[in-house]
Amino acid sequence: MILRNWFVLAVLVLDAVVLAVVELLFLPLGFDGYLLPYMLGGSPLPVSALVAALTTPWLVRVAGTLSPRLMIAAAPLFGWILAVAVFGMFGPGGDLVLVSDWRSLLLFACGALPSAIVLGKVLATTLDPSRSASSREGY
Repeated sequence: MILRNWFVLAVLVLDAVVLAVVELLFLPLGFDGYLLPYMLGGSPLPVSALVAALTTPWLVRVAGTLSPRLMIAAAPLFGWILAVAVFGMFGPGGDLVLVSDWRSLLLFACGALPSAIVLGKVLATTLDPSRSASSREGY
């Protein structure tokens, strides 16, 4: 059973890293006529921030069900932050993948902030002995 939990945690961290790389690669996406048609004056479409806001907190929540320990529950968040930092600054071939405008800040905020909130909920729920497992199901 313990080996299964470690395997699931490794898969969750790997998912967070892969999602961070994909989110970084789609960060410059916009209506500029290259991948999407030219419309709305070539405005950016930060869809990767939305993906980060949905997937990273979910990965943290699932990791929190494996163990109430901080380092285990936060492992996907730490993996995502490390992947965004490393691949964003030192991308493939030494390229800078993080665009130098508001989209990079939005990606980081949408991935890290909701995940930190979910991590706080997971830790508060598991560390409070008055709450039973049945009361955590609705969370």
